[in-house]
Amino acid sequence: MKPLHFIYLLTVLGQSGFRGYRLLLALYALHLGASAFTVGLILALYSLMQAAAGWWVGLWTDRAGSVRPMLAGALLGGVGFAIPCLWHEVAALFVASAVVGVAYCMYHVAQTHAVGLLSTKDDRAKNLADLSLMFSVTNFAGPLLAGFTVDLAGDALAGVWFAAVSLISAAALLAGKGLLPAAKAADGKERPGLRELLKDRAMLKILLVGSLVFAAIDVFQFYMPVYANGLGISASVVGIIMACFPAAAFTSRICLRWFLKRSTPEAILSRSFLLAAAAFVAIPFFDSALLLAVLAFVYGFGLCVGQPITLILAYQNSADGHAGAVVGIREAVNQITRVAAPVLFGAIGTTAGLFPVFFVGGAILTWGALMLRTGKLEREGS
Repeated sequence: MKPLHFIYLLTVLGQSGFRGYRLLLALYALHLGASAFTVGLILALYSLMQAAAGWWVGLWTDRAGSVRPMLAGALLGGVGFAIPCLWHEVAALFVASAVVGVAYCMYHVAQTHAVGLLSTKDDRAKNLADLSLMFSVTNFAGPLLAGFTVDLAGDALAGVWFAAVSLISAAALLAGKGLLPAAKAADGKERPGLRELLKDRAMLKILLVGSLVFAAIDVFQFYMPVYANGLGISASVVGIIMACFPAAAFTSRICLRWFLKRSTPEAILSRSFLLAAAAFVAIPFFDSALLLAVLAFVYGFGLCVGQPITLILAYQNSADGHAGAVVGIREAVNQITRVAAPVLFGAIGTTAGLFPVFFVGGAILTWGALMLRTGKLEREGS
């Protein structure tokens, strides 16, 4: 098996559990009688722990390569998945959320860095785009795994299934660890600290643009159901509308390799932001379920190009031997955004109403597109 194909296999095995665990945590918390606010805190902790771990996990992968961080992530994830099975209280879900959040960061940052190390300058964008397609698969498989295991085994024992999948990925990793790359030697310069990294204006712009993508995704996933429910659309139809978003994400990532052959990452990202902004602003002008489904697909198609593109740009702008740290800080910034954006837009929706949320979101995406028109995002002096 080719090394890249092995990493893609590990992605599907290892990431499916991590991607579905947010749903499992929410379902179990509700089963234990937790309030919606408490569920929100549990899920926020999951993201905050990823943010807290991102920087040092990135540095670790630069020094040690990908095998040890991925193995640690898989084993720690297995422990975290099993905690609620042994301790049937809401407090256990907070502990599990924190443990699995750190484990996910280890696995995710290390495997992303591994794909970068196995790539050349010419094929790195294509390979990272293929990795993003695998992430789309796990975004579908993870919640599906959560739903079926809860129905089959119950909320408490569902974590055992997740732990089993995590241990299988650890076993596969050990069996094929020779296929994964070793750490790349640094370029002779001292490893940059966080302050030095954030002085790079191009990198700051990439991180900011990437955070806009995550903010826009989370705002859509909250406000589209609210808007559709207010129109009296049934829950099943709302579910179909929302399903158009991940379907579009998968489609856009299939097309991404074709896009990259015909344009620059910056140009693709700028156009995708404008497409998403137009779709988001148009939502409150329509009350047809069919048209809302079309807009959800268009929005997802435009917006979900942004995640792999900003990853490609971040990796290409990192110094030799320091790419893991860049991937790690990108993960941290994105997860902080996932916590902050719903709070910010929730305040806008509460004080000004639902319509301004769509216009503010569209304006922010348009601003992101305009930032990308100033020129190529390259490191100073590169």
